[in-house]
Amino acid sequence: MSTRDAPSPALLDAFWRVVAREGWHGTTFARIAAESGETLSDLRGRYPTPVDLLRAHARVVDQAVLEGTVPGQHGFGSARDRIFDLLMRRLDALAPHREGVLRMQRDLMRDPISALLLSPILMASMAWTLEGAGISTAGVAGALRVQGLAGVWIATARAWEGDESVDLGTTMAALDRALDRAESLARTLRLTDEEAEPPADAMPMERYEEPPIGDTGMMVAEAATGLDAGTSPDAGLPDADPLDADLSDTGVAGSDPADAGLAGSGLSDSTLAETDLAEPGPAADGPKAAPATEAPGEGARPAKANGKGGAGKSSLA
Repeated sequence: MSTRDAPSPALLDAFWRVVAREGWHGTTFARIAAESGETLSDLRGRYPTPVDLLRAHARVVDQAVLEGTVPGQHGFGSARDRIFDLLMRRLDALAPHREGVLRMQRDLMRDPISALLLSPILMASMAWTLEGAGISTAGVAGALRVQGLAGVWIATARAWEGDESVDLGTTMAALDRALDRAESLARTLRLTDEEAEPPADAMPMERYEEPPIGDTGMMVAEAATGLDAGTSPDAGLPDADPLDADLSDTGVAGSDPADAGLAGSGLSDSTLAETDLAEPGPAADGPKAAPATEAPGEGARPAKANGKGGAGKSSLA
């Protein structure tokens, strides 16, 4: 916008007084000219439609907001804090025309088509706000950020409509809540430029070491599988007895019943030698075995008692 096209403060004041009194749909150049004292020919030479005058006002507000942005401030504070500051400065710039802005806002809420047609003006202002906060608006991600900030601004402007306080506490609280929602959505969509960095004094993650064997309860198993016969483990275990014969031959490892898991069973080596496990006898105090339900067939032979332990194969093999 050139200096010739820049609206004067008097023209903008007249424009917003007409909007506040007549509404957006009642704003005409004839009423603006009568309110401002300018001629229609002069207005026609600069602004083809009232929308162009509205766009010119949005540029003036954007410039006022960006003029308060200190160069190099992008590295100070969070992006959220910078956006908060810029949007509150935008409200300060709109405060002189508050009645007209709020009247237009109410009219557009009842006319979604007009709101859609005027949305590029709002999107351009939100894009410049993000640029002022040091946040990229390039690409698809930038377009989504602009849309999200537009939603934040609309929610804030609605709260501003009912906030008559001097400090705008209600408006700031609404802006803070809207930024919370937008920030959460931006993290979900991975639209945030700033990534959390570890503290400067953070140490790299230490590599966890396996606990000692004694802490895992595997000391005995380790000793049984990893040590040769007749050697002692490094952990201080007592010397193990030499390994006995193959378990598949006798069913018992060693002469000690405890080696075969028979500790406390009441069986000794001699008892095992004399016991015929192929045909156990009836228990002394237990119930008698049930009779067979079927008679032996023609070629069946009755079970032959075997008093020697070597005839039947041990179930412990």
